[in-house]
Amino acid sequence: MSDNPFYKIFDPGFRDLVVASARLEELHTGCRWTEGPVWFDDAQHLLFSDIPNQQVLRYVDGSGVSVFRSPSHFINGNTRDRQGRLVSCEHGGRRIIRTEVDGTITTLADSHNGKRLNSPNDVVVHSDGAIWFTDPSYGILSDYEGYKAAEEQPTRNVYRLDVQTGALEIMVDDFLQPNGLAFSPDETRLYIADSGASHAPEAPRHIRVFDVVDGRRLANGRVFVDIDKGIPDGIRTDTEGNLWSSAADGVHCFAPDGRLLGKILVPQAVSNLTFGGPRRNRLFMTASTSLYAIYTATTGAQRP
Repeated sequence: MSDNPFYKIFDPGFRDLVVASARLEELHTGCRWTEGPVWFDDAQHLLFSDIPNQQVLRYVDGSGVSVFRSPSHFINGNTRDRQGRLVSCEHGGRRIIRTEVDGTITTLADSHNGKRLNSPNDVVVHSDGAIWFTDPSYGILSDYEGYKAAEEQPTRNVYRLDVQTGALEIMVDDFLQPNGLAFSPDETRLYIADSGASHAPEAPRHIRVFDVVDGRRLANGRVFVDIDKGIPDGIRTDTEGNLWSSAADGVHCFAPDGRLLGKILVPQAVSNLTFGGPRRNRLFMTASTSLYAIYTATTGAQRP
């Protein structure tokens, strides 16, 4: 594996997670800033966002990329709920939306305590159906990825939305710029990236981890890892509990105890990632202007 130019190995355990002969594939390029990949196993396609171009794109293996939604109103992160519906973070409307089976759009959350959200960024769904999302200020900093506006919330928060009652609660309020988030396979941990260093070099560029209590609150928050190249953005876990994080030089893989196992090197800064493909062993990466993929020897964690 030493001759594979796409890997940088720091721990022998990384060799068990990657395929020695695998090659990095550029599946699509020509975007402005790609984000929010989500895999649809039932349809065998990937959706991902090109935020500045106001598009959500669809990738189908063998057929390439087509437009799924335009204008997208600056959609960033995407996921699926327990019923398989698309849930998205919309910068333009400063809201969390759900795409219904008939294609109509439902607003799930756009305010807290009577004030507008900042610009929801990334989103995950717990096995109990609750939607957890981050709300940094990136989408209102300028007119490039949204609409420039003042922040109305006093803090940049991580929220939990009870879709049954509509109750929106702040779970964490002490991040500079909360960004990607991911549950551990057993949902006892929640990892949350702080990408504050994107606009302030001395600010956090780390991922914190919290214990999840009864699926409804967080405890014992602590720094899990620091990213040594660029900032952490999108993150995912695999079935073994390893954490895969985007970074300026590609994707960094960390063991559950925080050890850096290895890196997948990508020629563009990676913004987000997800496991997909028929066996969930293909790592899709949105990176600056392109969509990349590489096959792995592990599979992405699926919610129970």
